Amino acid sequence: MQKILAQLAMALATMALLSSCASQANKDPLEGINRGIYKFNDVTDKAVFKPVATAYKAVAPTPVRKGFNNFFNNLGSITTVFNDLLQFKFNHAFTDAGRFVINSTFGIAGFIDVAAMDNIQYHKQDFGKTLGYWGAGSGPYLVLPFLGPSSVRDATGRVFDTITTDPITYVRNRGQIELYNQLRLAQFIDARTELLTANDLIDEASLDPYAFTRDAYLQRRETQILDGAPTKRNNLDDLEDAPVK
Repeated sequence: MQKILAQLAMALATMALLSSCASQANKDPLEGINRGIYKFNDVTDKAVFKPVATAYKAVAPTPVRKGFNNFFNNLGSITTVFNDLLQFKFNHAFTDAGRFVINSTFGIAGFIDVAAMDNIQYHKQDFGKTLGYWGAGSGPYLVLPFLGPSSVRDATGRVFDTITTDPITYVRNRGQIELYNQLRLAQFIDARTELLTANDLIDEASLDPYAFTRDAYLQRRETQILDGAPTKRNNLDDLEDAPVK
């Protein structure tokens, strides 16, 4: 299974790199399929996931919910440090590794974000952002079943990170399937709970929630990849897209 996932990641990475050479005019050539998956996700979410997340938020005290959120964020630090290194951001890698060590020890396995109390900044990274950092275009926009908005590049990153640096995957590889399933379920509920307010605002404020979500996701990812500042590469992209006078 792991070999198949690795091959899939390589195939998606190739597609992402090739897409950087393609026209950036249409980011959603799969809109018909994406809207179908979006509708499926929306119906499933309203029937199952949103009620579960709402109940969890109502029952679990804020410190408990915050603790689990800190725990999963701390596990993600391993992926962040690895991608800091891939992007040659060694200062960030040192800082993020320090956060992980501090929170994993003094923060009781990450349930308490001690590093944040000391104002130690966290630079969240993933392999999709690493591909973008080195020039890979986002490729076509994708809506993934259950997981929501993505792109060819970011789906590549998700598969790669899951295989290589996700501690929960390591639990499965050790044969602890029941613990793995419990951790994945808890992680999903935690992530869905964090989005309760945002999803309500999208549904209320937008005539077309699908288009709003797509445009917001693509813009946010581009900003993350640029670290909030334009680069020479993007300036060149703007010139290439400009009409010839």
